[in-house]
Amino acid sequence: MNATSTPTIGVLALQGDVREHVAALRHCGAAPVLVRRESELAAVDGLVLPGGESTAISKLLQAFDLLEPLRARLRDGLPAFGSCAGMILLASEVLDTRPDAQHLSGIDMTVRRNAFGRQVDSFETDLDFSGLDTPVRAVFIRAPWVERVGDGVEVLARVPHGPAQGRIVAARQGNVVATSFHPEVTGDLRVHELFVDLVRKAG
Repeated sequence: MNATSTPTIGVLALQGDVREHVAALRHCGAAPVLVRRESELAAVDGLVLPGGESTAISKLLQAFDLLEPLRARLRDGLPAFGSCAGMILLASEVLDTRPDAQHLSGIDMTVRRNAFGRQVDSFETDLDFSGLDTPVRAVFIRAPWVERVGDGVEVLARVPHGPAQGRIVAARQGNVVATSFHPEVTGDLRVHELFVDLVRKAG
């Protein structure tokens, strides 16, 4: 796959803000497809795990027989990007979640679910983001944060100020990227562009 190719990138379409990611990926030069079945997962070059409700998505992954196939593809190097609930699903350890919730261990990190509080505590801020020349506008909605990262994990962004100053809100390990915030809702598609480029290079 070269720099001008059109990668096929799936959006996990079980629950959450699927349409926004589909639109963002299409704008960034990818061919987005919805993923609800193992056969659809097997056909993609990369996968987006959207925001939503992480425990609901983990249950649906099991109900649709996608949990183990997705874990296997991540182990084999499938590029993936998770926002908000997607970050929680990609973690290797999750705090403040249900005991029966499943996660994918795509990034060696510990994530605290709903760390910033409830829906009424949602907020926006500008973040310096590794690899981007100017700050991104980040929208946090019942968002997690990262409490620990492993040795092979690159921190991409931290909260710049306020009570959560210094908290990690974006991280990458290999071909897997996760953000606490929702880059699909602001119109600034540079995080998606970085991911599409990552998928091209991985291919």
